Amino acid sequence: MNPSITARRSILLAGTIAGLFMAAPVFAQTPPAAAPAAAPAAAPALPPGSPLIGRPEGNADAAKLAPVAAPPLAAAADKLPTAALKLPPGFNIEVYSSGIPNARSLRIGDKGTVFVGTRFGNKVTAIVKKDGKTENKTIAEGLYRPNGLAYRNGTLYIAELSQVSKIENVEDNLDKVNKPTVIYSDLPKDEAHGWKFIAIGPDNKLYIPVGQPGNNVMPPPTHGQIRRINLDGTGMEVIARGVRNTVGFDWNPVNKQLYFSDNGRDWMSEDVPQDELNRVTKVGEHFGSPYCYQGNLPDPEFGWGHKCSEFTPPIALTGPHSAGLGLRFYTGSQFPAKYKNAIFLARHGSWNRTNKFGGDIIVYFLNKDGSVKSSEVFISGFLVDNKYIGRPVDVEFMKDGSMLLSDDWNGAVYRISYGKARTASR
Repeated sequence: MNPSITARRSILLAGTIAGLFMAAPVFAQTPPAAAPAAAPAAAPALPPGSPLIGRPEGNADAAKLAPVAAPPLAAAADKLPTAALKLPPGFNIEVYSSGIPNARSLRIGDKGTVFVGTRFGNKVTAIVKKDGKTENKTIAEGLYRPNGLAYRNGTLYIAELSQVSKIENVEDNLDKVNKPTVIYSDLPKDEAHGWKFIAIGPDNKLYIPVGQPGNNVMPPPTHGQIRRINLDGTGMEVIARGVRNTVGFDWNPVNKQLYFSDNGRDWMSEDVPQDELNRVTKVGEHFGSPYCYQGNLPDPEFGWGHKCSEFTPPIALTGPHSAGLGLRFYTGSQFPAKYKNAIFLARHGSWNRTNKFGGDIIVYFLNKDGSVKSSEVFISGFLVDNKYIGRPVDVEFMKDGSMLLSDDWNGAVYRISYGKARTASR
């Protein structure tokens, strides 16, 4: 090898090694690169239709609000809150039956049997009074959200989440009731607002609501409506749209028009929108949801391009998030005359308000044209120190003119009468 080339390679190698040693202190003084910061844990995804969807993020007060869970068991008869409830002078309240978990919709048979549905259970219960004794009998079980009940000519109709069935001659076989027969199954299976309230109208048709499948969503054409069918399940027709979630309706005994409660959306604010009392004057009316609420409040998400004047306004506002549920017109003669043909509405009570509202029975008095003239609270006391001691759900009237009231918080049914306390008659 050429000696000059070897000498140059030796000098270059020595310089490289010396450079590395000289740079070593610099490398030693350089701190190691920081590890990347861990990404914040993602909030768990809410299930479709969850009532918490839309709750303002980062708001400590809103974060405290969530649906109020009822006690897991029905209250004992001696623990029911009847003594705390306030009624107008001359009215009495007593326990009609207890021990019915999550007691919801009420219907009365021709022989005086009181049928009770449930939203969270899987049974339909019959309350039977005989020889001074009360017995609760399970007449159907293994059902899914059998909230809605209707009765006509010996047949009990039961609305589950996605189907309607019937039991014929139900009162004649309370000890061995036939299994329900499905008559209508063309219903969505959405859990949000999926529990049903049903009733049979003056036209002898069965009315079935289909709520919006979420708090504030643009519903598909199959949702946000009230349907009616023949009693054999045929002839489906949509008679009202823009209905967010009705869990109570009845017909005016004078003009035969349908009146229904409707629950407004959540998370717009604590005070708006108010819930609604509506009436149907013609087939196909649209009541606003999700474009407009309470008749005058455009929805900030879906109201663009619409005016509230496009839709049928409510005939009364029933309070902010008051959750108006079952309602009935009073056609009996036991109560004072002023209550004749008035509407009794059960307000289940709010959950998405810091200061709860509702938890009572309110009565609406009507003008001759069917509009609302005035209103007043009829029963209060279910809400004490911003906590529920009971939650009214449905009202029904017995043949003697007294009122039955269900309470899903305590799993009970109460009876309200006027005048000297008397035993319920069929």
